[in-house]
Amino acid sequence: TDQCAEKILKKNTFWVLQVGMKTCNITILSHATGGKRRVVVGVPTGSVTVYKPTAWADRSLTYSEGLVCPAAFYLHRRLKMGKVGIVMGSASDLPVVEKALAVLQEYGVEFEVRVLSAHRCPDEARIFASSAKESGFSVLIAAAGMAAHLAGALAANTTLPVIGIPMKSKYLDGIDALLSTVQMPSGIPVATVAIDGAVNSALLAIEILSLSEPVLEQKLADKRAKDTATVLEKNAAVENKFNA
Repeated sequence: TDQCAEKILKKNTFWVLQVGMKTCNITILSHATGGKRRVVVGVPTGSVTVYKPTAWADRSLTYSEGLVCPAAFYLHRRLKMGKVGIVMGSASDLPVVEKALAVLQEYGVEFEVRVLSAHRCPDEARIFASSAKESGFSVLIAAAGMAAHLAGALAANTTLPVIGIPMKSKYLDGIDALLSTVQMPSGIPVATVAIDGAVNSALLAIEILSLSEPVLEQKLADKRAKDTATVLEKNAAVENKFNA
């Protein structure tokens, strides 16, 4: 129960973390001694990375099946990585949105996809947004074109961060959607990426999740380092060809 978990956390000053993104493996460490006090495992043995409070170095530990904490399921529910919800105003947006889905899959982030129009099914869009947090979502991405009110309509019904993708259309090349998405009134923010900027929308969602997910933070850092190395390699090739 919530009360049981709070009592355990406060009385023994435990530092709690989740092991793995989609498992119920949870390790509770004693802040005072660094010793392993309670272990909840979904598999008999394995290796886990423990992220301790500031000033404590990260350490890998080998765990074994042990005493099940009474608050195990509570802790799992609280610590499981949140999902990303991707909503399109039209199924025709899917070819662009699929680029975001590919990035989320690459980083191992769970997501769900919907087609909900802010104008043609406003009630369904409102219900989805207002129940998103309770449904396990941590970030919402909304893709819409033309009079693109979808991101704003979702943001108006949730306090979760909402990222808008303005979709390019054949009339105004997406400028209409860009302005509709980015020009939100004070109090209802929408983080707007470039026109058809699905890849950056996914990366921004992952960056938001990484604030509480060290695994994602490391993956993002590794990707940045890889991109830097790629650019420098190409630069060296150009310099060797023209600056010799």
